Amino acid sequence: MYPLDPASLTVGARFSVSDSRWTGRPLGDPVVAAIGNTPLVPLPSIVRAAGGGFELWAKAEHLNPTGSVKDRAARGIVVDAISAGLLGPGRTLLDASSGNTAVAYAMLGARLGFPVELVLPANAHASRVARIQGFGARIAFTEAAEGTDGSQREARRRAAADPDRYFYPDQYNNPSNPGAHYSSTGPEIWTQAAGRVTHFVAGVGTGGTISGVSRFLKERNPAVRVVGVEPPGPYHGIEGLKHLPTALRPSTYDPRLIDETLRVETEDALAMQERLALEEGLSVGSSAGAAVWAAVEVGRSAPGSVVVTILPAGGHGFTGGGLP
Repeated sequence: MYPLDPASLTVGARFSVSDSRWTGRPLGDPVVAAIGNTPLVPLPSIVRAAGGGFELWAKAEHLNPTGSVKDRAARGIVVDAISAGLLGPGRTLLDASSGNTAVAYAMLGARLGFPVELVLPANAHASRVARIQGFGARIAFTEAAEGTDGSQREARRRAAADPDRYFYPDQYNNPSNPGAHYSSTGPEIWTQAAGRVTHFVAGVGTGGTISGVSRFLKERNPAVRVVGVEPPGPYHGIEGLKHLPTALRPSTYDPRLIDETLRVETEDALAMQERLALEEGLSVGSSAGAAVWAAVEVGRSAPGSVVVTILPAGGHGFTGGGLP
């Protein structure tokens, strides 16, 4: 279901997990195992302010080990690559990211014992850059105006120039990305919501979260309506989201699983981000603000609905505001 550029994953030597040269820690490492199983939390204050009449639940992905939903995709990609012999001794993981996947890769590299190099836009959040470097990963920057599209092109160029050195997973076109959400995030939501989900709302970055979760939910109940959240244009201030009409479309995004797309202005996302801190005690990022803003619109339009959304990342560097 998720097409893949095979050249990204099959170049270079292969390794065996049992290869004596592999010195990484076991994949059952407790920190790696701590990824996922995040709580599904209600947002009663936000619902009351919207007039009530629907339920709104949020998957608290900011509680993952490095603070974002990207821990799931990074773990799935890394575990699958090691198991397939694509990542092993002497091979460096190289990928492009807007920031959160890079942090997750860097943590996994430090924890499991493989080197990591990331390509990020020059305007990546300083706190994420510091965390990546703190885990010992190397960073190359690309033009800010080119966004993650420019970072993807540079990562692909570097990998093609030295295939024996690099394992290039290409998170934007790797089936392990949505696969991680199909096998973990989706089942968790279904169980935690007791199968009552009527609408699923999520931001679109790589498309892995919304596609993987949606495929699982629609297999359980085809009537579940899925709403994607995007910014209104290519230039915006919502970290992690893509405006797909003007971006490189990831193959991890499956449009057949998306029933509707809502576009959220940066100002609305930031205002909701602040409200989530002040009214619900949740320190989350602007992409979470966008997702909740859209989820409220969905709930208002569907009385009696049970809307589930994703809080993709913590509010690193968020200082709030609005208090006297």
